[in-house]
Amino acid sequence: MATKKKPAKKKSILTDEDRKFFEAYINNPSPTGFEAEGQKIWLNYIKSSVDKHEVDNYGTVYGIVNPEAKFKVVIEAHADEISWFVSYITNDGLIYVKRNGGSDHQIAPSKRVWIHTRDGKKIPAVFGWPAIHTRKSGKEQAPELKNIFLDLGCITKKEVEALGVHVGCVITYQDEFFVLNERYFGGRALDNRAGGFIIAKVARLLKENKKKLPFALYIVNSVQEEVGLRGAEMIAHAINPDCAIITDVCHDTTTPMIEKVTEGDFAAGKGPVLTIGPAVHNKLLDFIIDTAKGKKIPYQLDAASRATGTDTDAFAYTRSGIPSALISLPLRYMHTTVEMVSIDDLENVVKLIYESLLKLTPNFNFKYLK
Repeated sequence: MATKKKPAKKKSILTDEDRKFFEAYINNPSPTGFEAEGQKIWLNYIKSSVDKHEVDNYGTVYGIVNPEAKFKVVIEAHADEISWFVSYITNDGLIYVKRNGGSDHQIAPSKRVWIHTRDGKKIPAVFGWPAIHTRKSGKEQAPELKNIFLDLGCITKKEVEALGVHVGCVITYQDEFFVLNERYFGGRALDNRAGGFIIAKVARLLKENKKKLPFALYIVNSVQEEVGLRGAEMIAHAINPDCAIITDVCHDTTTPMIEKVTEGDFAAGKGPVLTIGPAVHNKLLDFIIDTAKGKKIPYQLDAASRATGTDTDAFAYTRSGIPSALISLPLRYMHTTVEMVSIDDLENVVKLIYESLLKLTPNFNFKYLK
């Protein structure tokens, strides 16, 4: 009996250098408002692929290809991750916290963290939690912002302060990058450093393949998305592009305890998610969908009833309105330390943005009516 041949494994567009960069980028702490070290890693990766780069006053970094061209196109992601702030130090050396972005108090107990001091030190600590033996059945307290706390191993407030820790120090989880079954990349802050990787890889592919664009391409890695799209607001106003393609993450809703009726039906591994909604420019979206169909790139559709909740909104509603579209990467376990994305999806978002840029021209008509 003849044995069936296994299907040939699809060749990945990700090089060993890409993977090393992605791992280093994920592992580096870049909390909202303190993104500088991560931005250095990102800039170092794209610098050879752009003609020039700029950094704004709050740390948004962007590279520019063909900067002399008048027609300007942005591809954008955000660089910051959720985190915590030291809020209150007790006399016996424990620390209570407040959110920096949408940090989830329910995942905090028993997690290991770094407390970042103003002089650059990283102080290890843990989120403590009482043992199960000490909690009465039926009367257990759930983790809440008011009862989660950090233990540094100190026994007095003075001892904590002697380490350089004070109110306002930022706190990040220690969890790092991992790979599961060569199907998923995982770690903390894939929301949205996966997007930062994607746009940087697009820039690299354009350079490696010697593609000449008929417009100026701005590869933008914005800060402070997790506290209200603030970096995107600033940079959209400064660049004032003719259009913008934003990439962020959305929920993989196939995992337990997510209501598809309200959250939608998206699965990691089934392709990029394209959003339809008021902030998304319909003609630009149709252009991207046509590109996906033409290049046989799988995609899924989402509906945003009002805002997308991403930097797309900031670009769309800046100045007189910047035609914008959103390409999302399905993400498992958002705002946890084990966020996961499909490697295939990651590559397909890269391909979709890359192919869309090659097809786009400065005479694209964004007007709905003549």
